[in-house]
Amino acid sequence: MRVALKELRKKKCKNGACGIEFTPDRGRPLQSVCSPLCGLAIKDVNQEKARKAIDQRERREIRVAKERIKSRADHMRETQQAFNEFIRLRDKDLPCVSCGRHHQGQYHAGHYRTVGANPELRFEPLNVWKQCAPCNNHKSGDIVNYRIELVKRIGTERVEWLEGPHEAQRYTIEDLKAIKAKYRALTRELKRTTA
Repeated sequence: MRVALKELRKKKCKNGACGIEFTPDRGRPLQSVCSPLCGLAIKDVNQEKARKAIDQRERREIRVAKERIKSRADHMRETQQAFNEFIRLRDKDLPCVSCGRHHQGQYHAGHYRTVGANPELRFEPLNVWKQCAPCNNHKSGDIVNYRIELVKRIGTERVEWLEGPHEAQRYTIEDLKAIKAKYRALTRELKRTTA
């Protein structure tokens, strides 16, 4: 029984200076240059590509290794940063929730119910609003004015829900990764719609 060998197609030499069409040798169907001289002529280009591919693979491996050794606290910090960035972007046109002024200073994502007192509300968007640094740092959130403004923004019923008892929450690393991904996606969406 005879098996027909697949006929190899002609290829154009990868050496741009040469440009000759050639038929690859039967033993080397992936051959990309017509002769060893052309192969030597493009070796620097191939070496550069190979070096970049190796560097990229090494960076990916390092990134994966760093991800593996992250502690729960590291994941919590990254998740909090992603959440805070979303809050500041969501409220970028609103004044400070406590003092009601716009200024050129730094803004924080200020929690109405503190993370220490209510860790289960840490990533609840209704509990966190844009707040100027002086109100958040020096006036401990200026909670009286914060509550007055919060009632105007979300209503009395929701404010009372925030103040009410909540079930304790223990975030796992997987939970934190999911929350971080969610708020990064929401931030990208907000940036895209406002651009």
